Amino acid sequence: MQVLINQIKKFDLVLTFSAIFLVILGLVSIYSSSHNGESLLNFEKQIIFLVVGVFLMIAASFIDWRALGNNPYLILIFYFTCIALLAGLFFFAPSIRGVKSWYRIGPIYIDPIEFMKIVLIILWAKYFSMRHVEMYRLRHIILSGVYFLIPALLIFFQPDLGSVLVLFFLWIVILIISGIKIKHFLLLCLVFVLIVSLGWSFLLKDYQKERVLDFLNKFLQLRPEDPLGASWNQNQARIAIGSGGIFGKGLGQGSQTQYGFLPEAHTDFIFASLAEETGFLGVVILFILFSILVFRVIKIAIISRSNFFRLFASGFATILVSQFFIHAGMNLGLLPVIGISLPFVSYGGSGMITLFLGLGILQNIKVKKRG
Repeated sequence: MQVLINQIKKFDLVLTFSAIFLVILGLVSIYSSSHNGESLLNFEKQIIFLVVGVFLMIAASFIDWRALGNNPYLILIFYFTCIALLAGLFFFAPSIRGVKSWYRIGPIYIDPIEFMKIVLIILWAKYFSMRHVEMYRLRHIILSGVYFLIPALLIFFQPDLGSVLVLFFLWIVILIISGIKIKHFLLLCLVFVLIVSLGWSFLLKDYQKERVLDFLNKFLQLRPEDPLGASWNQNQARIAIGSGGIFGKGLGQGSQTQYGFLPEAHTDFIFASLAEETGFLGVVILFILFSILVFRVIKIAIISRSNFFRLFASGFATILVSQFFIHAGMNLGLLPVIGISLPFVSYGGSGMITLFLGLGILQNIKVKKRG
């Protein structure tokens, strides 16, 4: 017990409690969105996920992750296990609103995409920490891209375009931090444009194209807006955000949230739900807590002594920032609706548990730095 207490004393408590307060903020919103007579099951499960996540964070802080960094074969086992789980979704996962992204085990849904995010951060951190002086070689970029492409294709055809974009941003940021040459970066940009062009013609489903066109229409006025079609979700989100005012309508009082006009108020549109019921003040608190969290993660990346841990912390910060801004932009109508959760705030066990697992690795880095 004394060892546990001493370990926790070495924690970055600002990092820990900023994450926990974000979860609490999400719990308040999840409870409120169930205030209209719906079951509190999601609220209760989210509390359990929080407890499990904190336990795993503490457990992960005791593991010597340098051993993992020195064992590429173990990392590859984790990687291909996640690939197998992603592939298995097409055969064993239930279809929920046309998407196969979760394994169902009783009342619990497991999303292997969230575990893949952490595994890819570890894999790329290991790969580039060993080869940062060889970043002038194009083959390293190509091989790291293969590691991205395999899960990206499996995730895209579920379909889950939002998670593909998050993984893409993660790959690009780690490449930049590792020291990619400018000409190689420009080449990647060209390839990306070509893939997007081909994907629009042959890969995107009609409803995905509709969301993108609806988003472009807001700025370019390409066609009359259809308020009952693809624009519905974002219109309701903007109404909710705009009606919140400075202090919000109060918990359980948001009309868009409580009467079901705001879709997925506990996941994809929890930002809008919070803004409606807690107002601008609640959004400011959300931004402050999230900024503190990201700042502490970046600080750990800066003080880290090894390239492996520095790249891991940088990759973790990338996941947090990219998901936050995609989610907020989607709710504000600045980005098309692609279904991305708000880290630590949105309902979801897989996402929360893997995020706290990542925090445990970061706490381990912090402890090793102090020790």
